[in-house]
Amino acid sequence: MSEKKLPELGITMLATCHTLPPDHLAKEVEDRGFESLWLPEHSHIPSSRATPFPGAAPGREELPDVYWHLNDQLVSLSMAAAATDTLVLGTAVTLVAQHDPVWLAKQIATLDFHSGGRVELGVGFGWNREEYESHGYKFSDRYTRTRDNIGIMKALWTQDEAAFDGTLQSLEPSWSWPKPAGDIPLLVGGGSGPKLLGHLFEWGDGWMPIRSPKGSFAKEVVKVRRLAEEAGRDPASISMTVMNAPKAVDELEELAQLNIDRLVFTIWPQDPDAVLLELEGLTKIVDSFVS
Repeated sequence: MSEKKLPELGITMLATCHTLPPDHLAKEVEDRGFESLWLPEHSHIPSSRATPFPGAAPGREELPDVYWHLNDQLVSLSMAAAATDTLVLGTAVTLVAQHDPVWLAKQIATLDFHSGGRVELGVGFGWNREEYESHGYKFSDRYTRTRDNIGIMKALWTQDEAAFDGTLQSLEPSWSWPKPAGDIPLLVGGGSGPKLLGHLFEWGDGWMPIRSPKGSFAKEVVKVRRLAEEAGRDPASISMTVMNAPKAVDELEELAQLNIDRLVFTIWPQDPDAVLLELEGLTKIVDSFVS
């Protein structure tokens, strides 16, 4: 392998009440040398199940029930913060448009302040129409509402007297503390479609795609960097956190050649012993990769 800076390595899993508690999971992840832990969120899953599952595959057409057993993301990351010293506390992703942006800004700022600046916010636009609309919003507005909510949150994080004028959401001049310990990276999660990339280039600090084992992911990386430059963004200003990292050392080395900033492995088991066994296996893969 040529002399390239190795990417940081993280872990993501669908954390529920049936698996390791968040503080235990985070400590195990940090103790094994992983840089970050990334937790997803869904507020709930309406049982109508009208929206097709985007992760459907042969033998996995139905949405797994783990999706409606998810623990609260930020409460879990707070527990993870208290149990660790250096672990990056990531969201993968936060469905920002489903939240009240003032409360969400306060929660994230508090977590970042008390953890010493360890929060990175993965931003998702959502795929489940009925989940989204049960919060009182139109699914078709989710991109605009996300942009507005991000604008409100950034104002609250960075301005002593914060204000923001958006399309659907605005904030009158307001005071709110604590402020984050530092700048909170905003990582836009999803594919490489024009609408998503438009938001990435406008206000995102990083791209967080889910690597598909099919096709050439390298071409997607090259495409995003080219389009960023065409949009007036320095490609180097956009970090890349790639989810669903491969478990083969040669594939990890191929991704490292692309100057990816972070690779995140997915843990699927829920049984605590199985999770620890999976972590142990990933640790051995990482040892071979970095040696």
